[in-house]
Amino acid sequence: MGNVFGGGEQSLCLSNDGTEAFIDVLMPAVSDLADDVWDYRFAALLTRQDQNVMGRGTVGFDLQDIAWGTTPRRRARSKDFVLRATALALSRHRWSELGYIPSFAQDYLHQFKAMVEPFAPADDTHLAGGFPGPEERAMASRPQHRILSVLPHWDGCFLCTKPSQS
Repeated sequence: MGNVFGGGEQSLCLSNDGTEAFIDVLMPAVSDLADDVWDYRFAALLTRQDQNVMGRGTVGFDLQDIAWGTTPRRRARSKDFVLRATALALSRHRWSELGYIPSFAQDYLHQFKAMVEPFAPADDTHLAGGFPGPEERAMASRPQHRILSVLPHWDGCFLCTKPSQS
């Protein structure tokens, strides 16, 4: 069983372990770059990919289901944030904090970047849900991990929910 992250004509199909590594390396970059309500909403979307909370093989999202913004300027800014976070993750930003070597994670990030770059976000007024709203954005983080989470709704960030983490 695996998970699919779609984007237009492309998709990133990952095993459960691959999904965990992909989110593990992307989330610290998103957490460190977030400075806008949309960024925190995207962080909340990523927290929903935590299989230790949501269940293995039950996560994934499609770029077409993300509310990128209602104006061309907002959509471009949102897409730029995702690309900047992906680039930061590709630089192995904070990977040493993961407690393991995320094999193949750079390949997943390159594939994700290749999906996002040509993607043309549409006006999101037609979307019926799936992308966290402003009230659902990830705002909290545990001081020891500095990773955005949807605390107090969940017990912690993805590092907290790992069986070997405290």
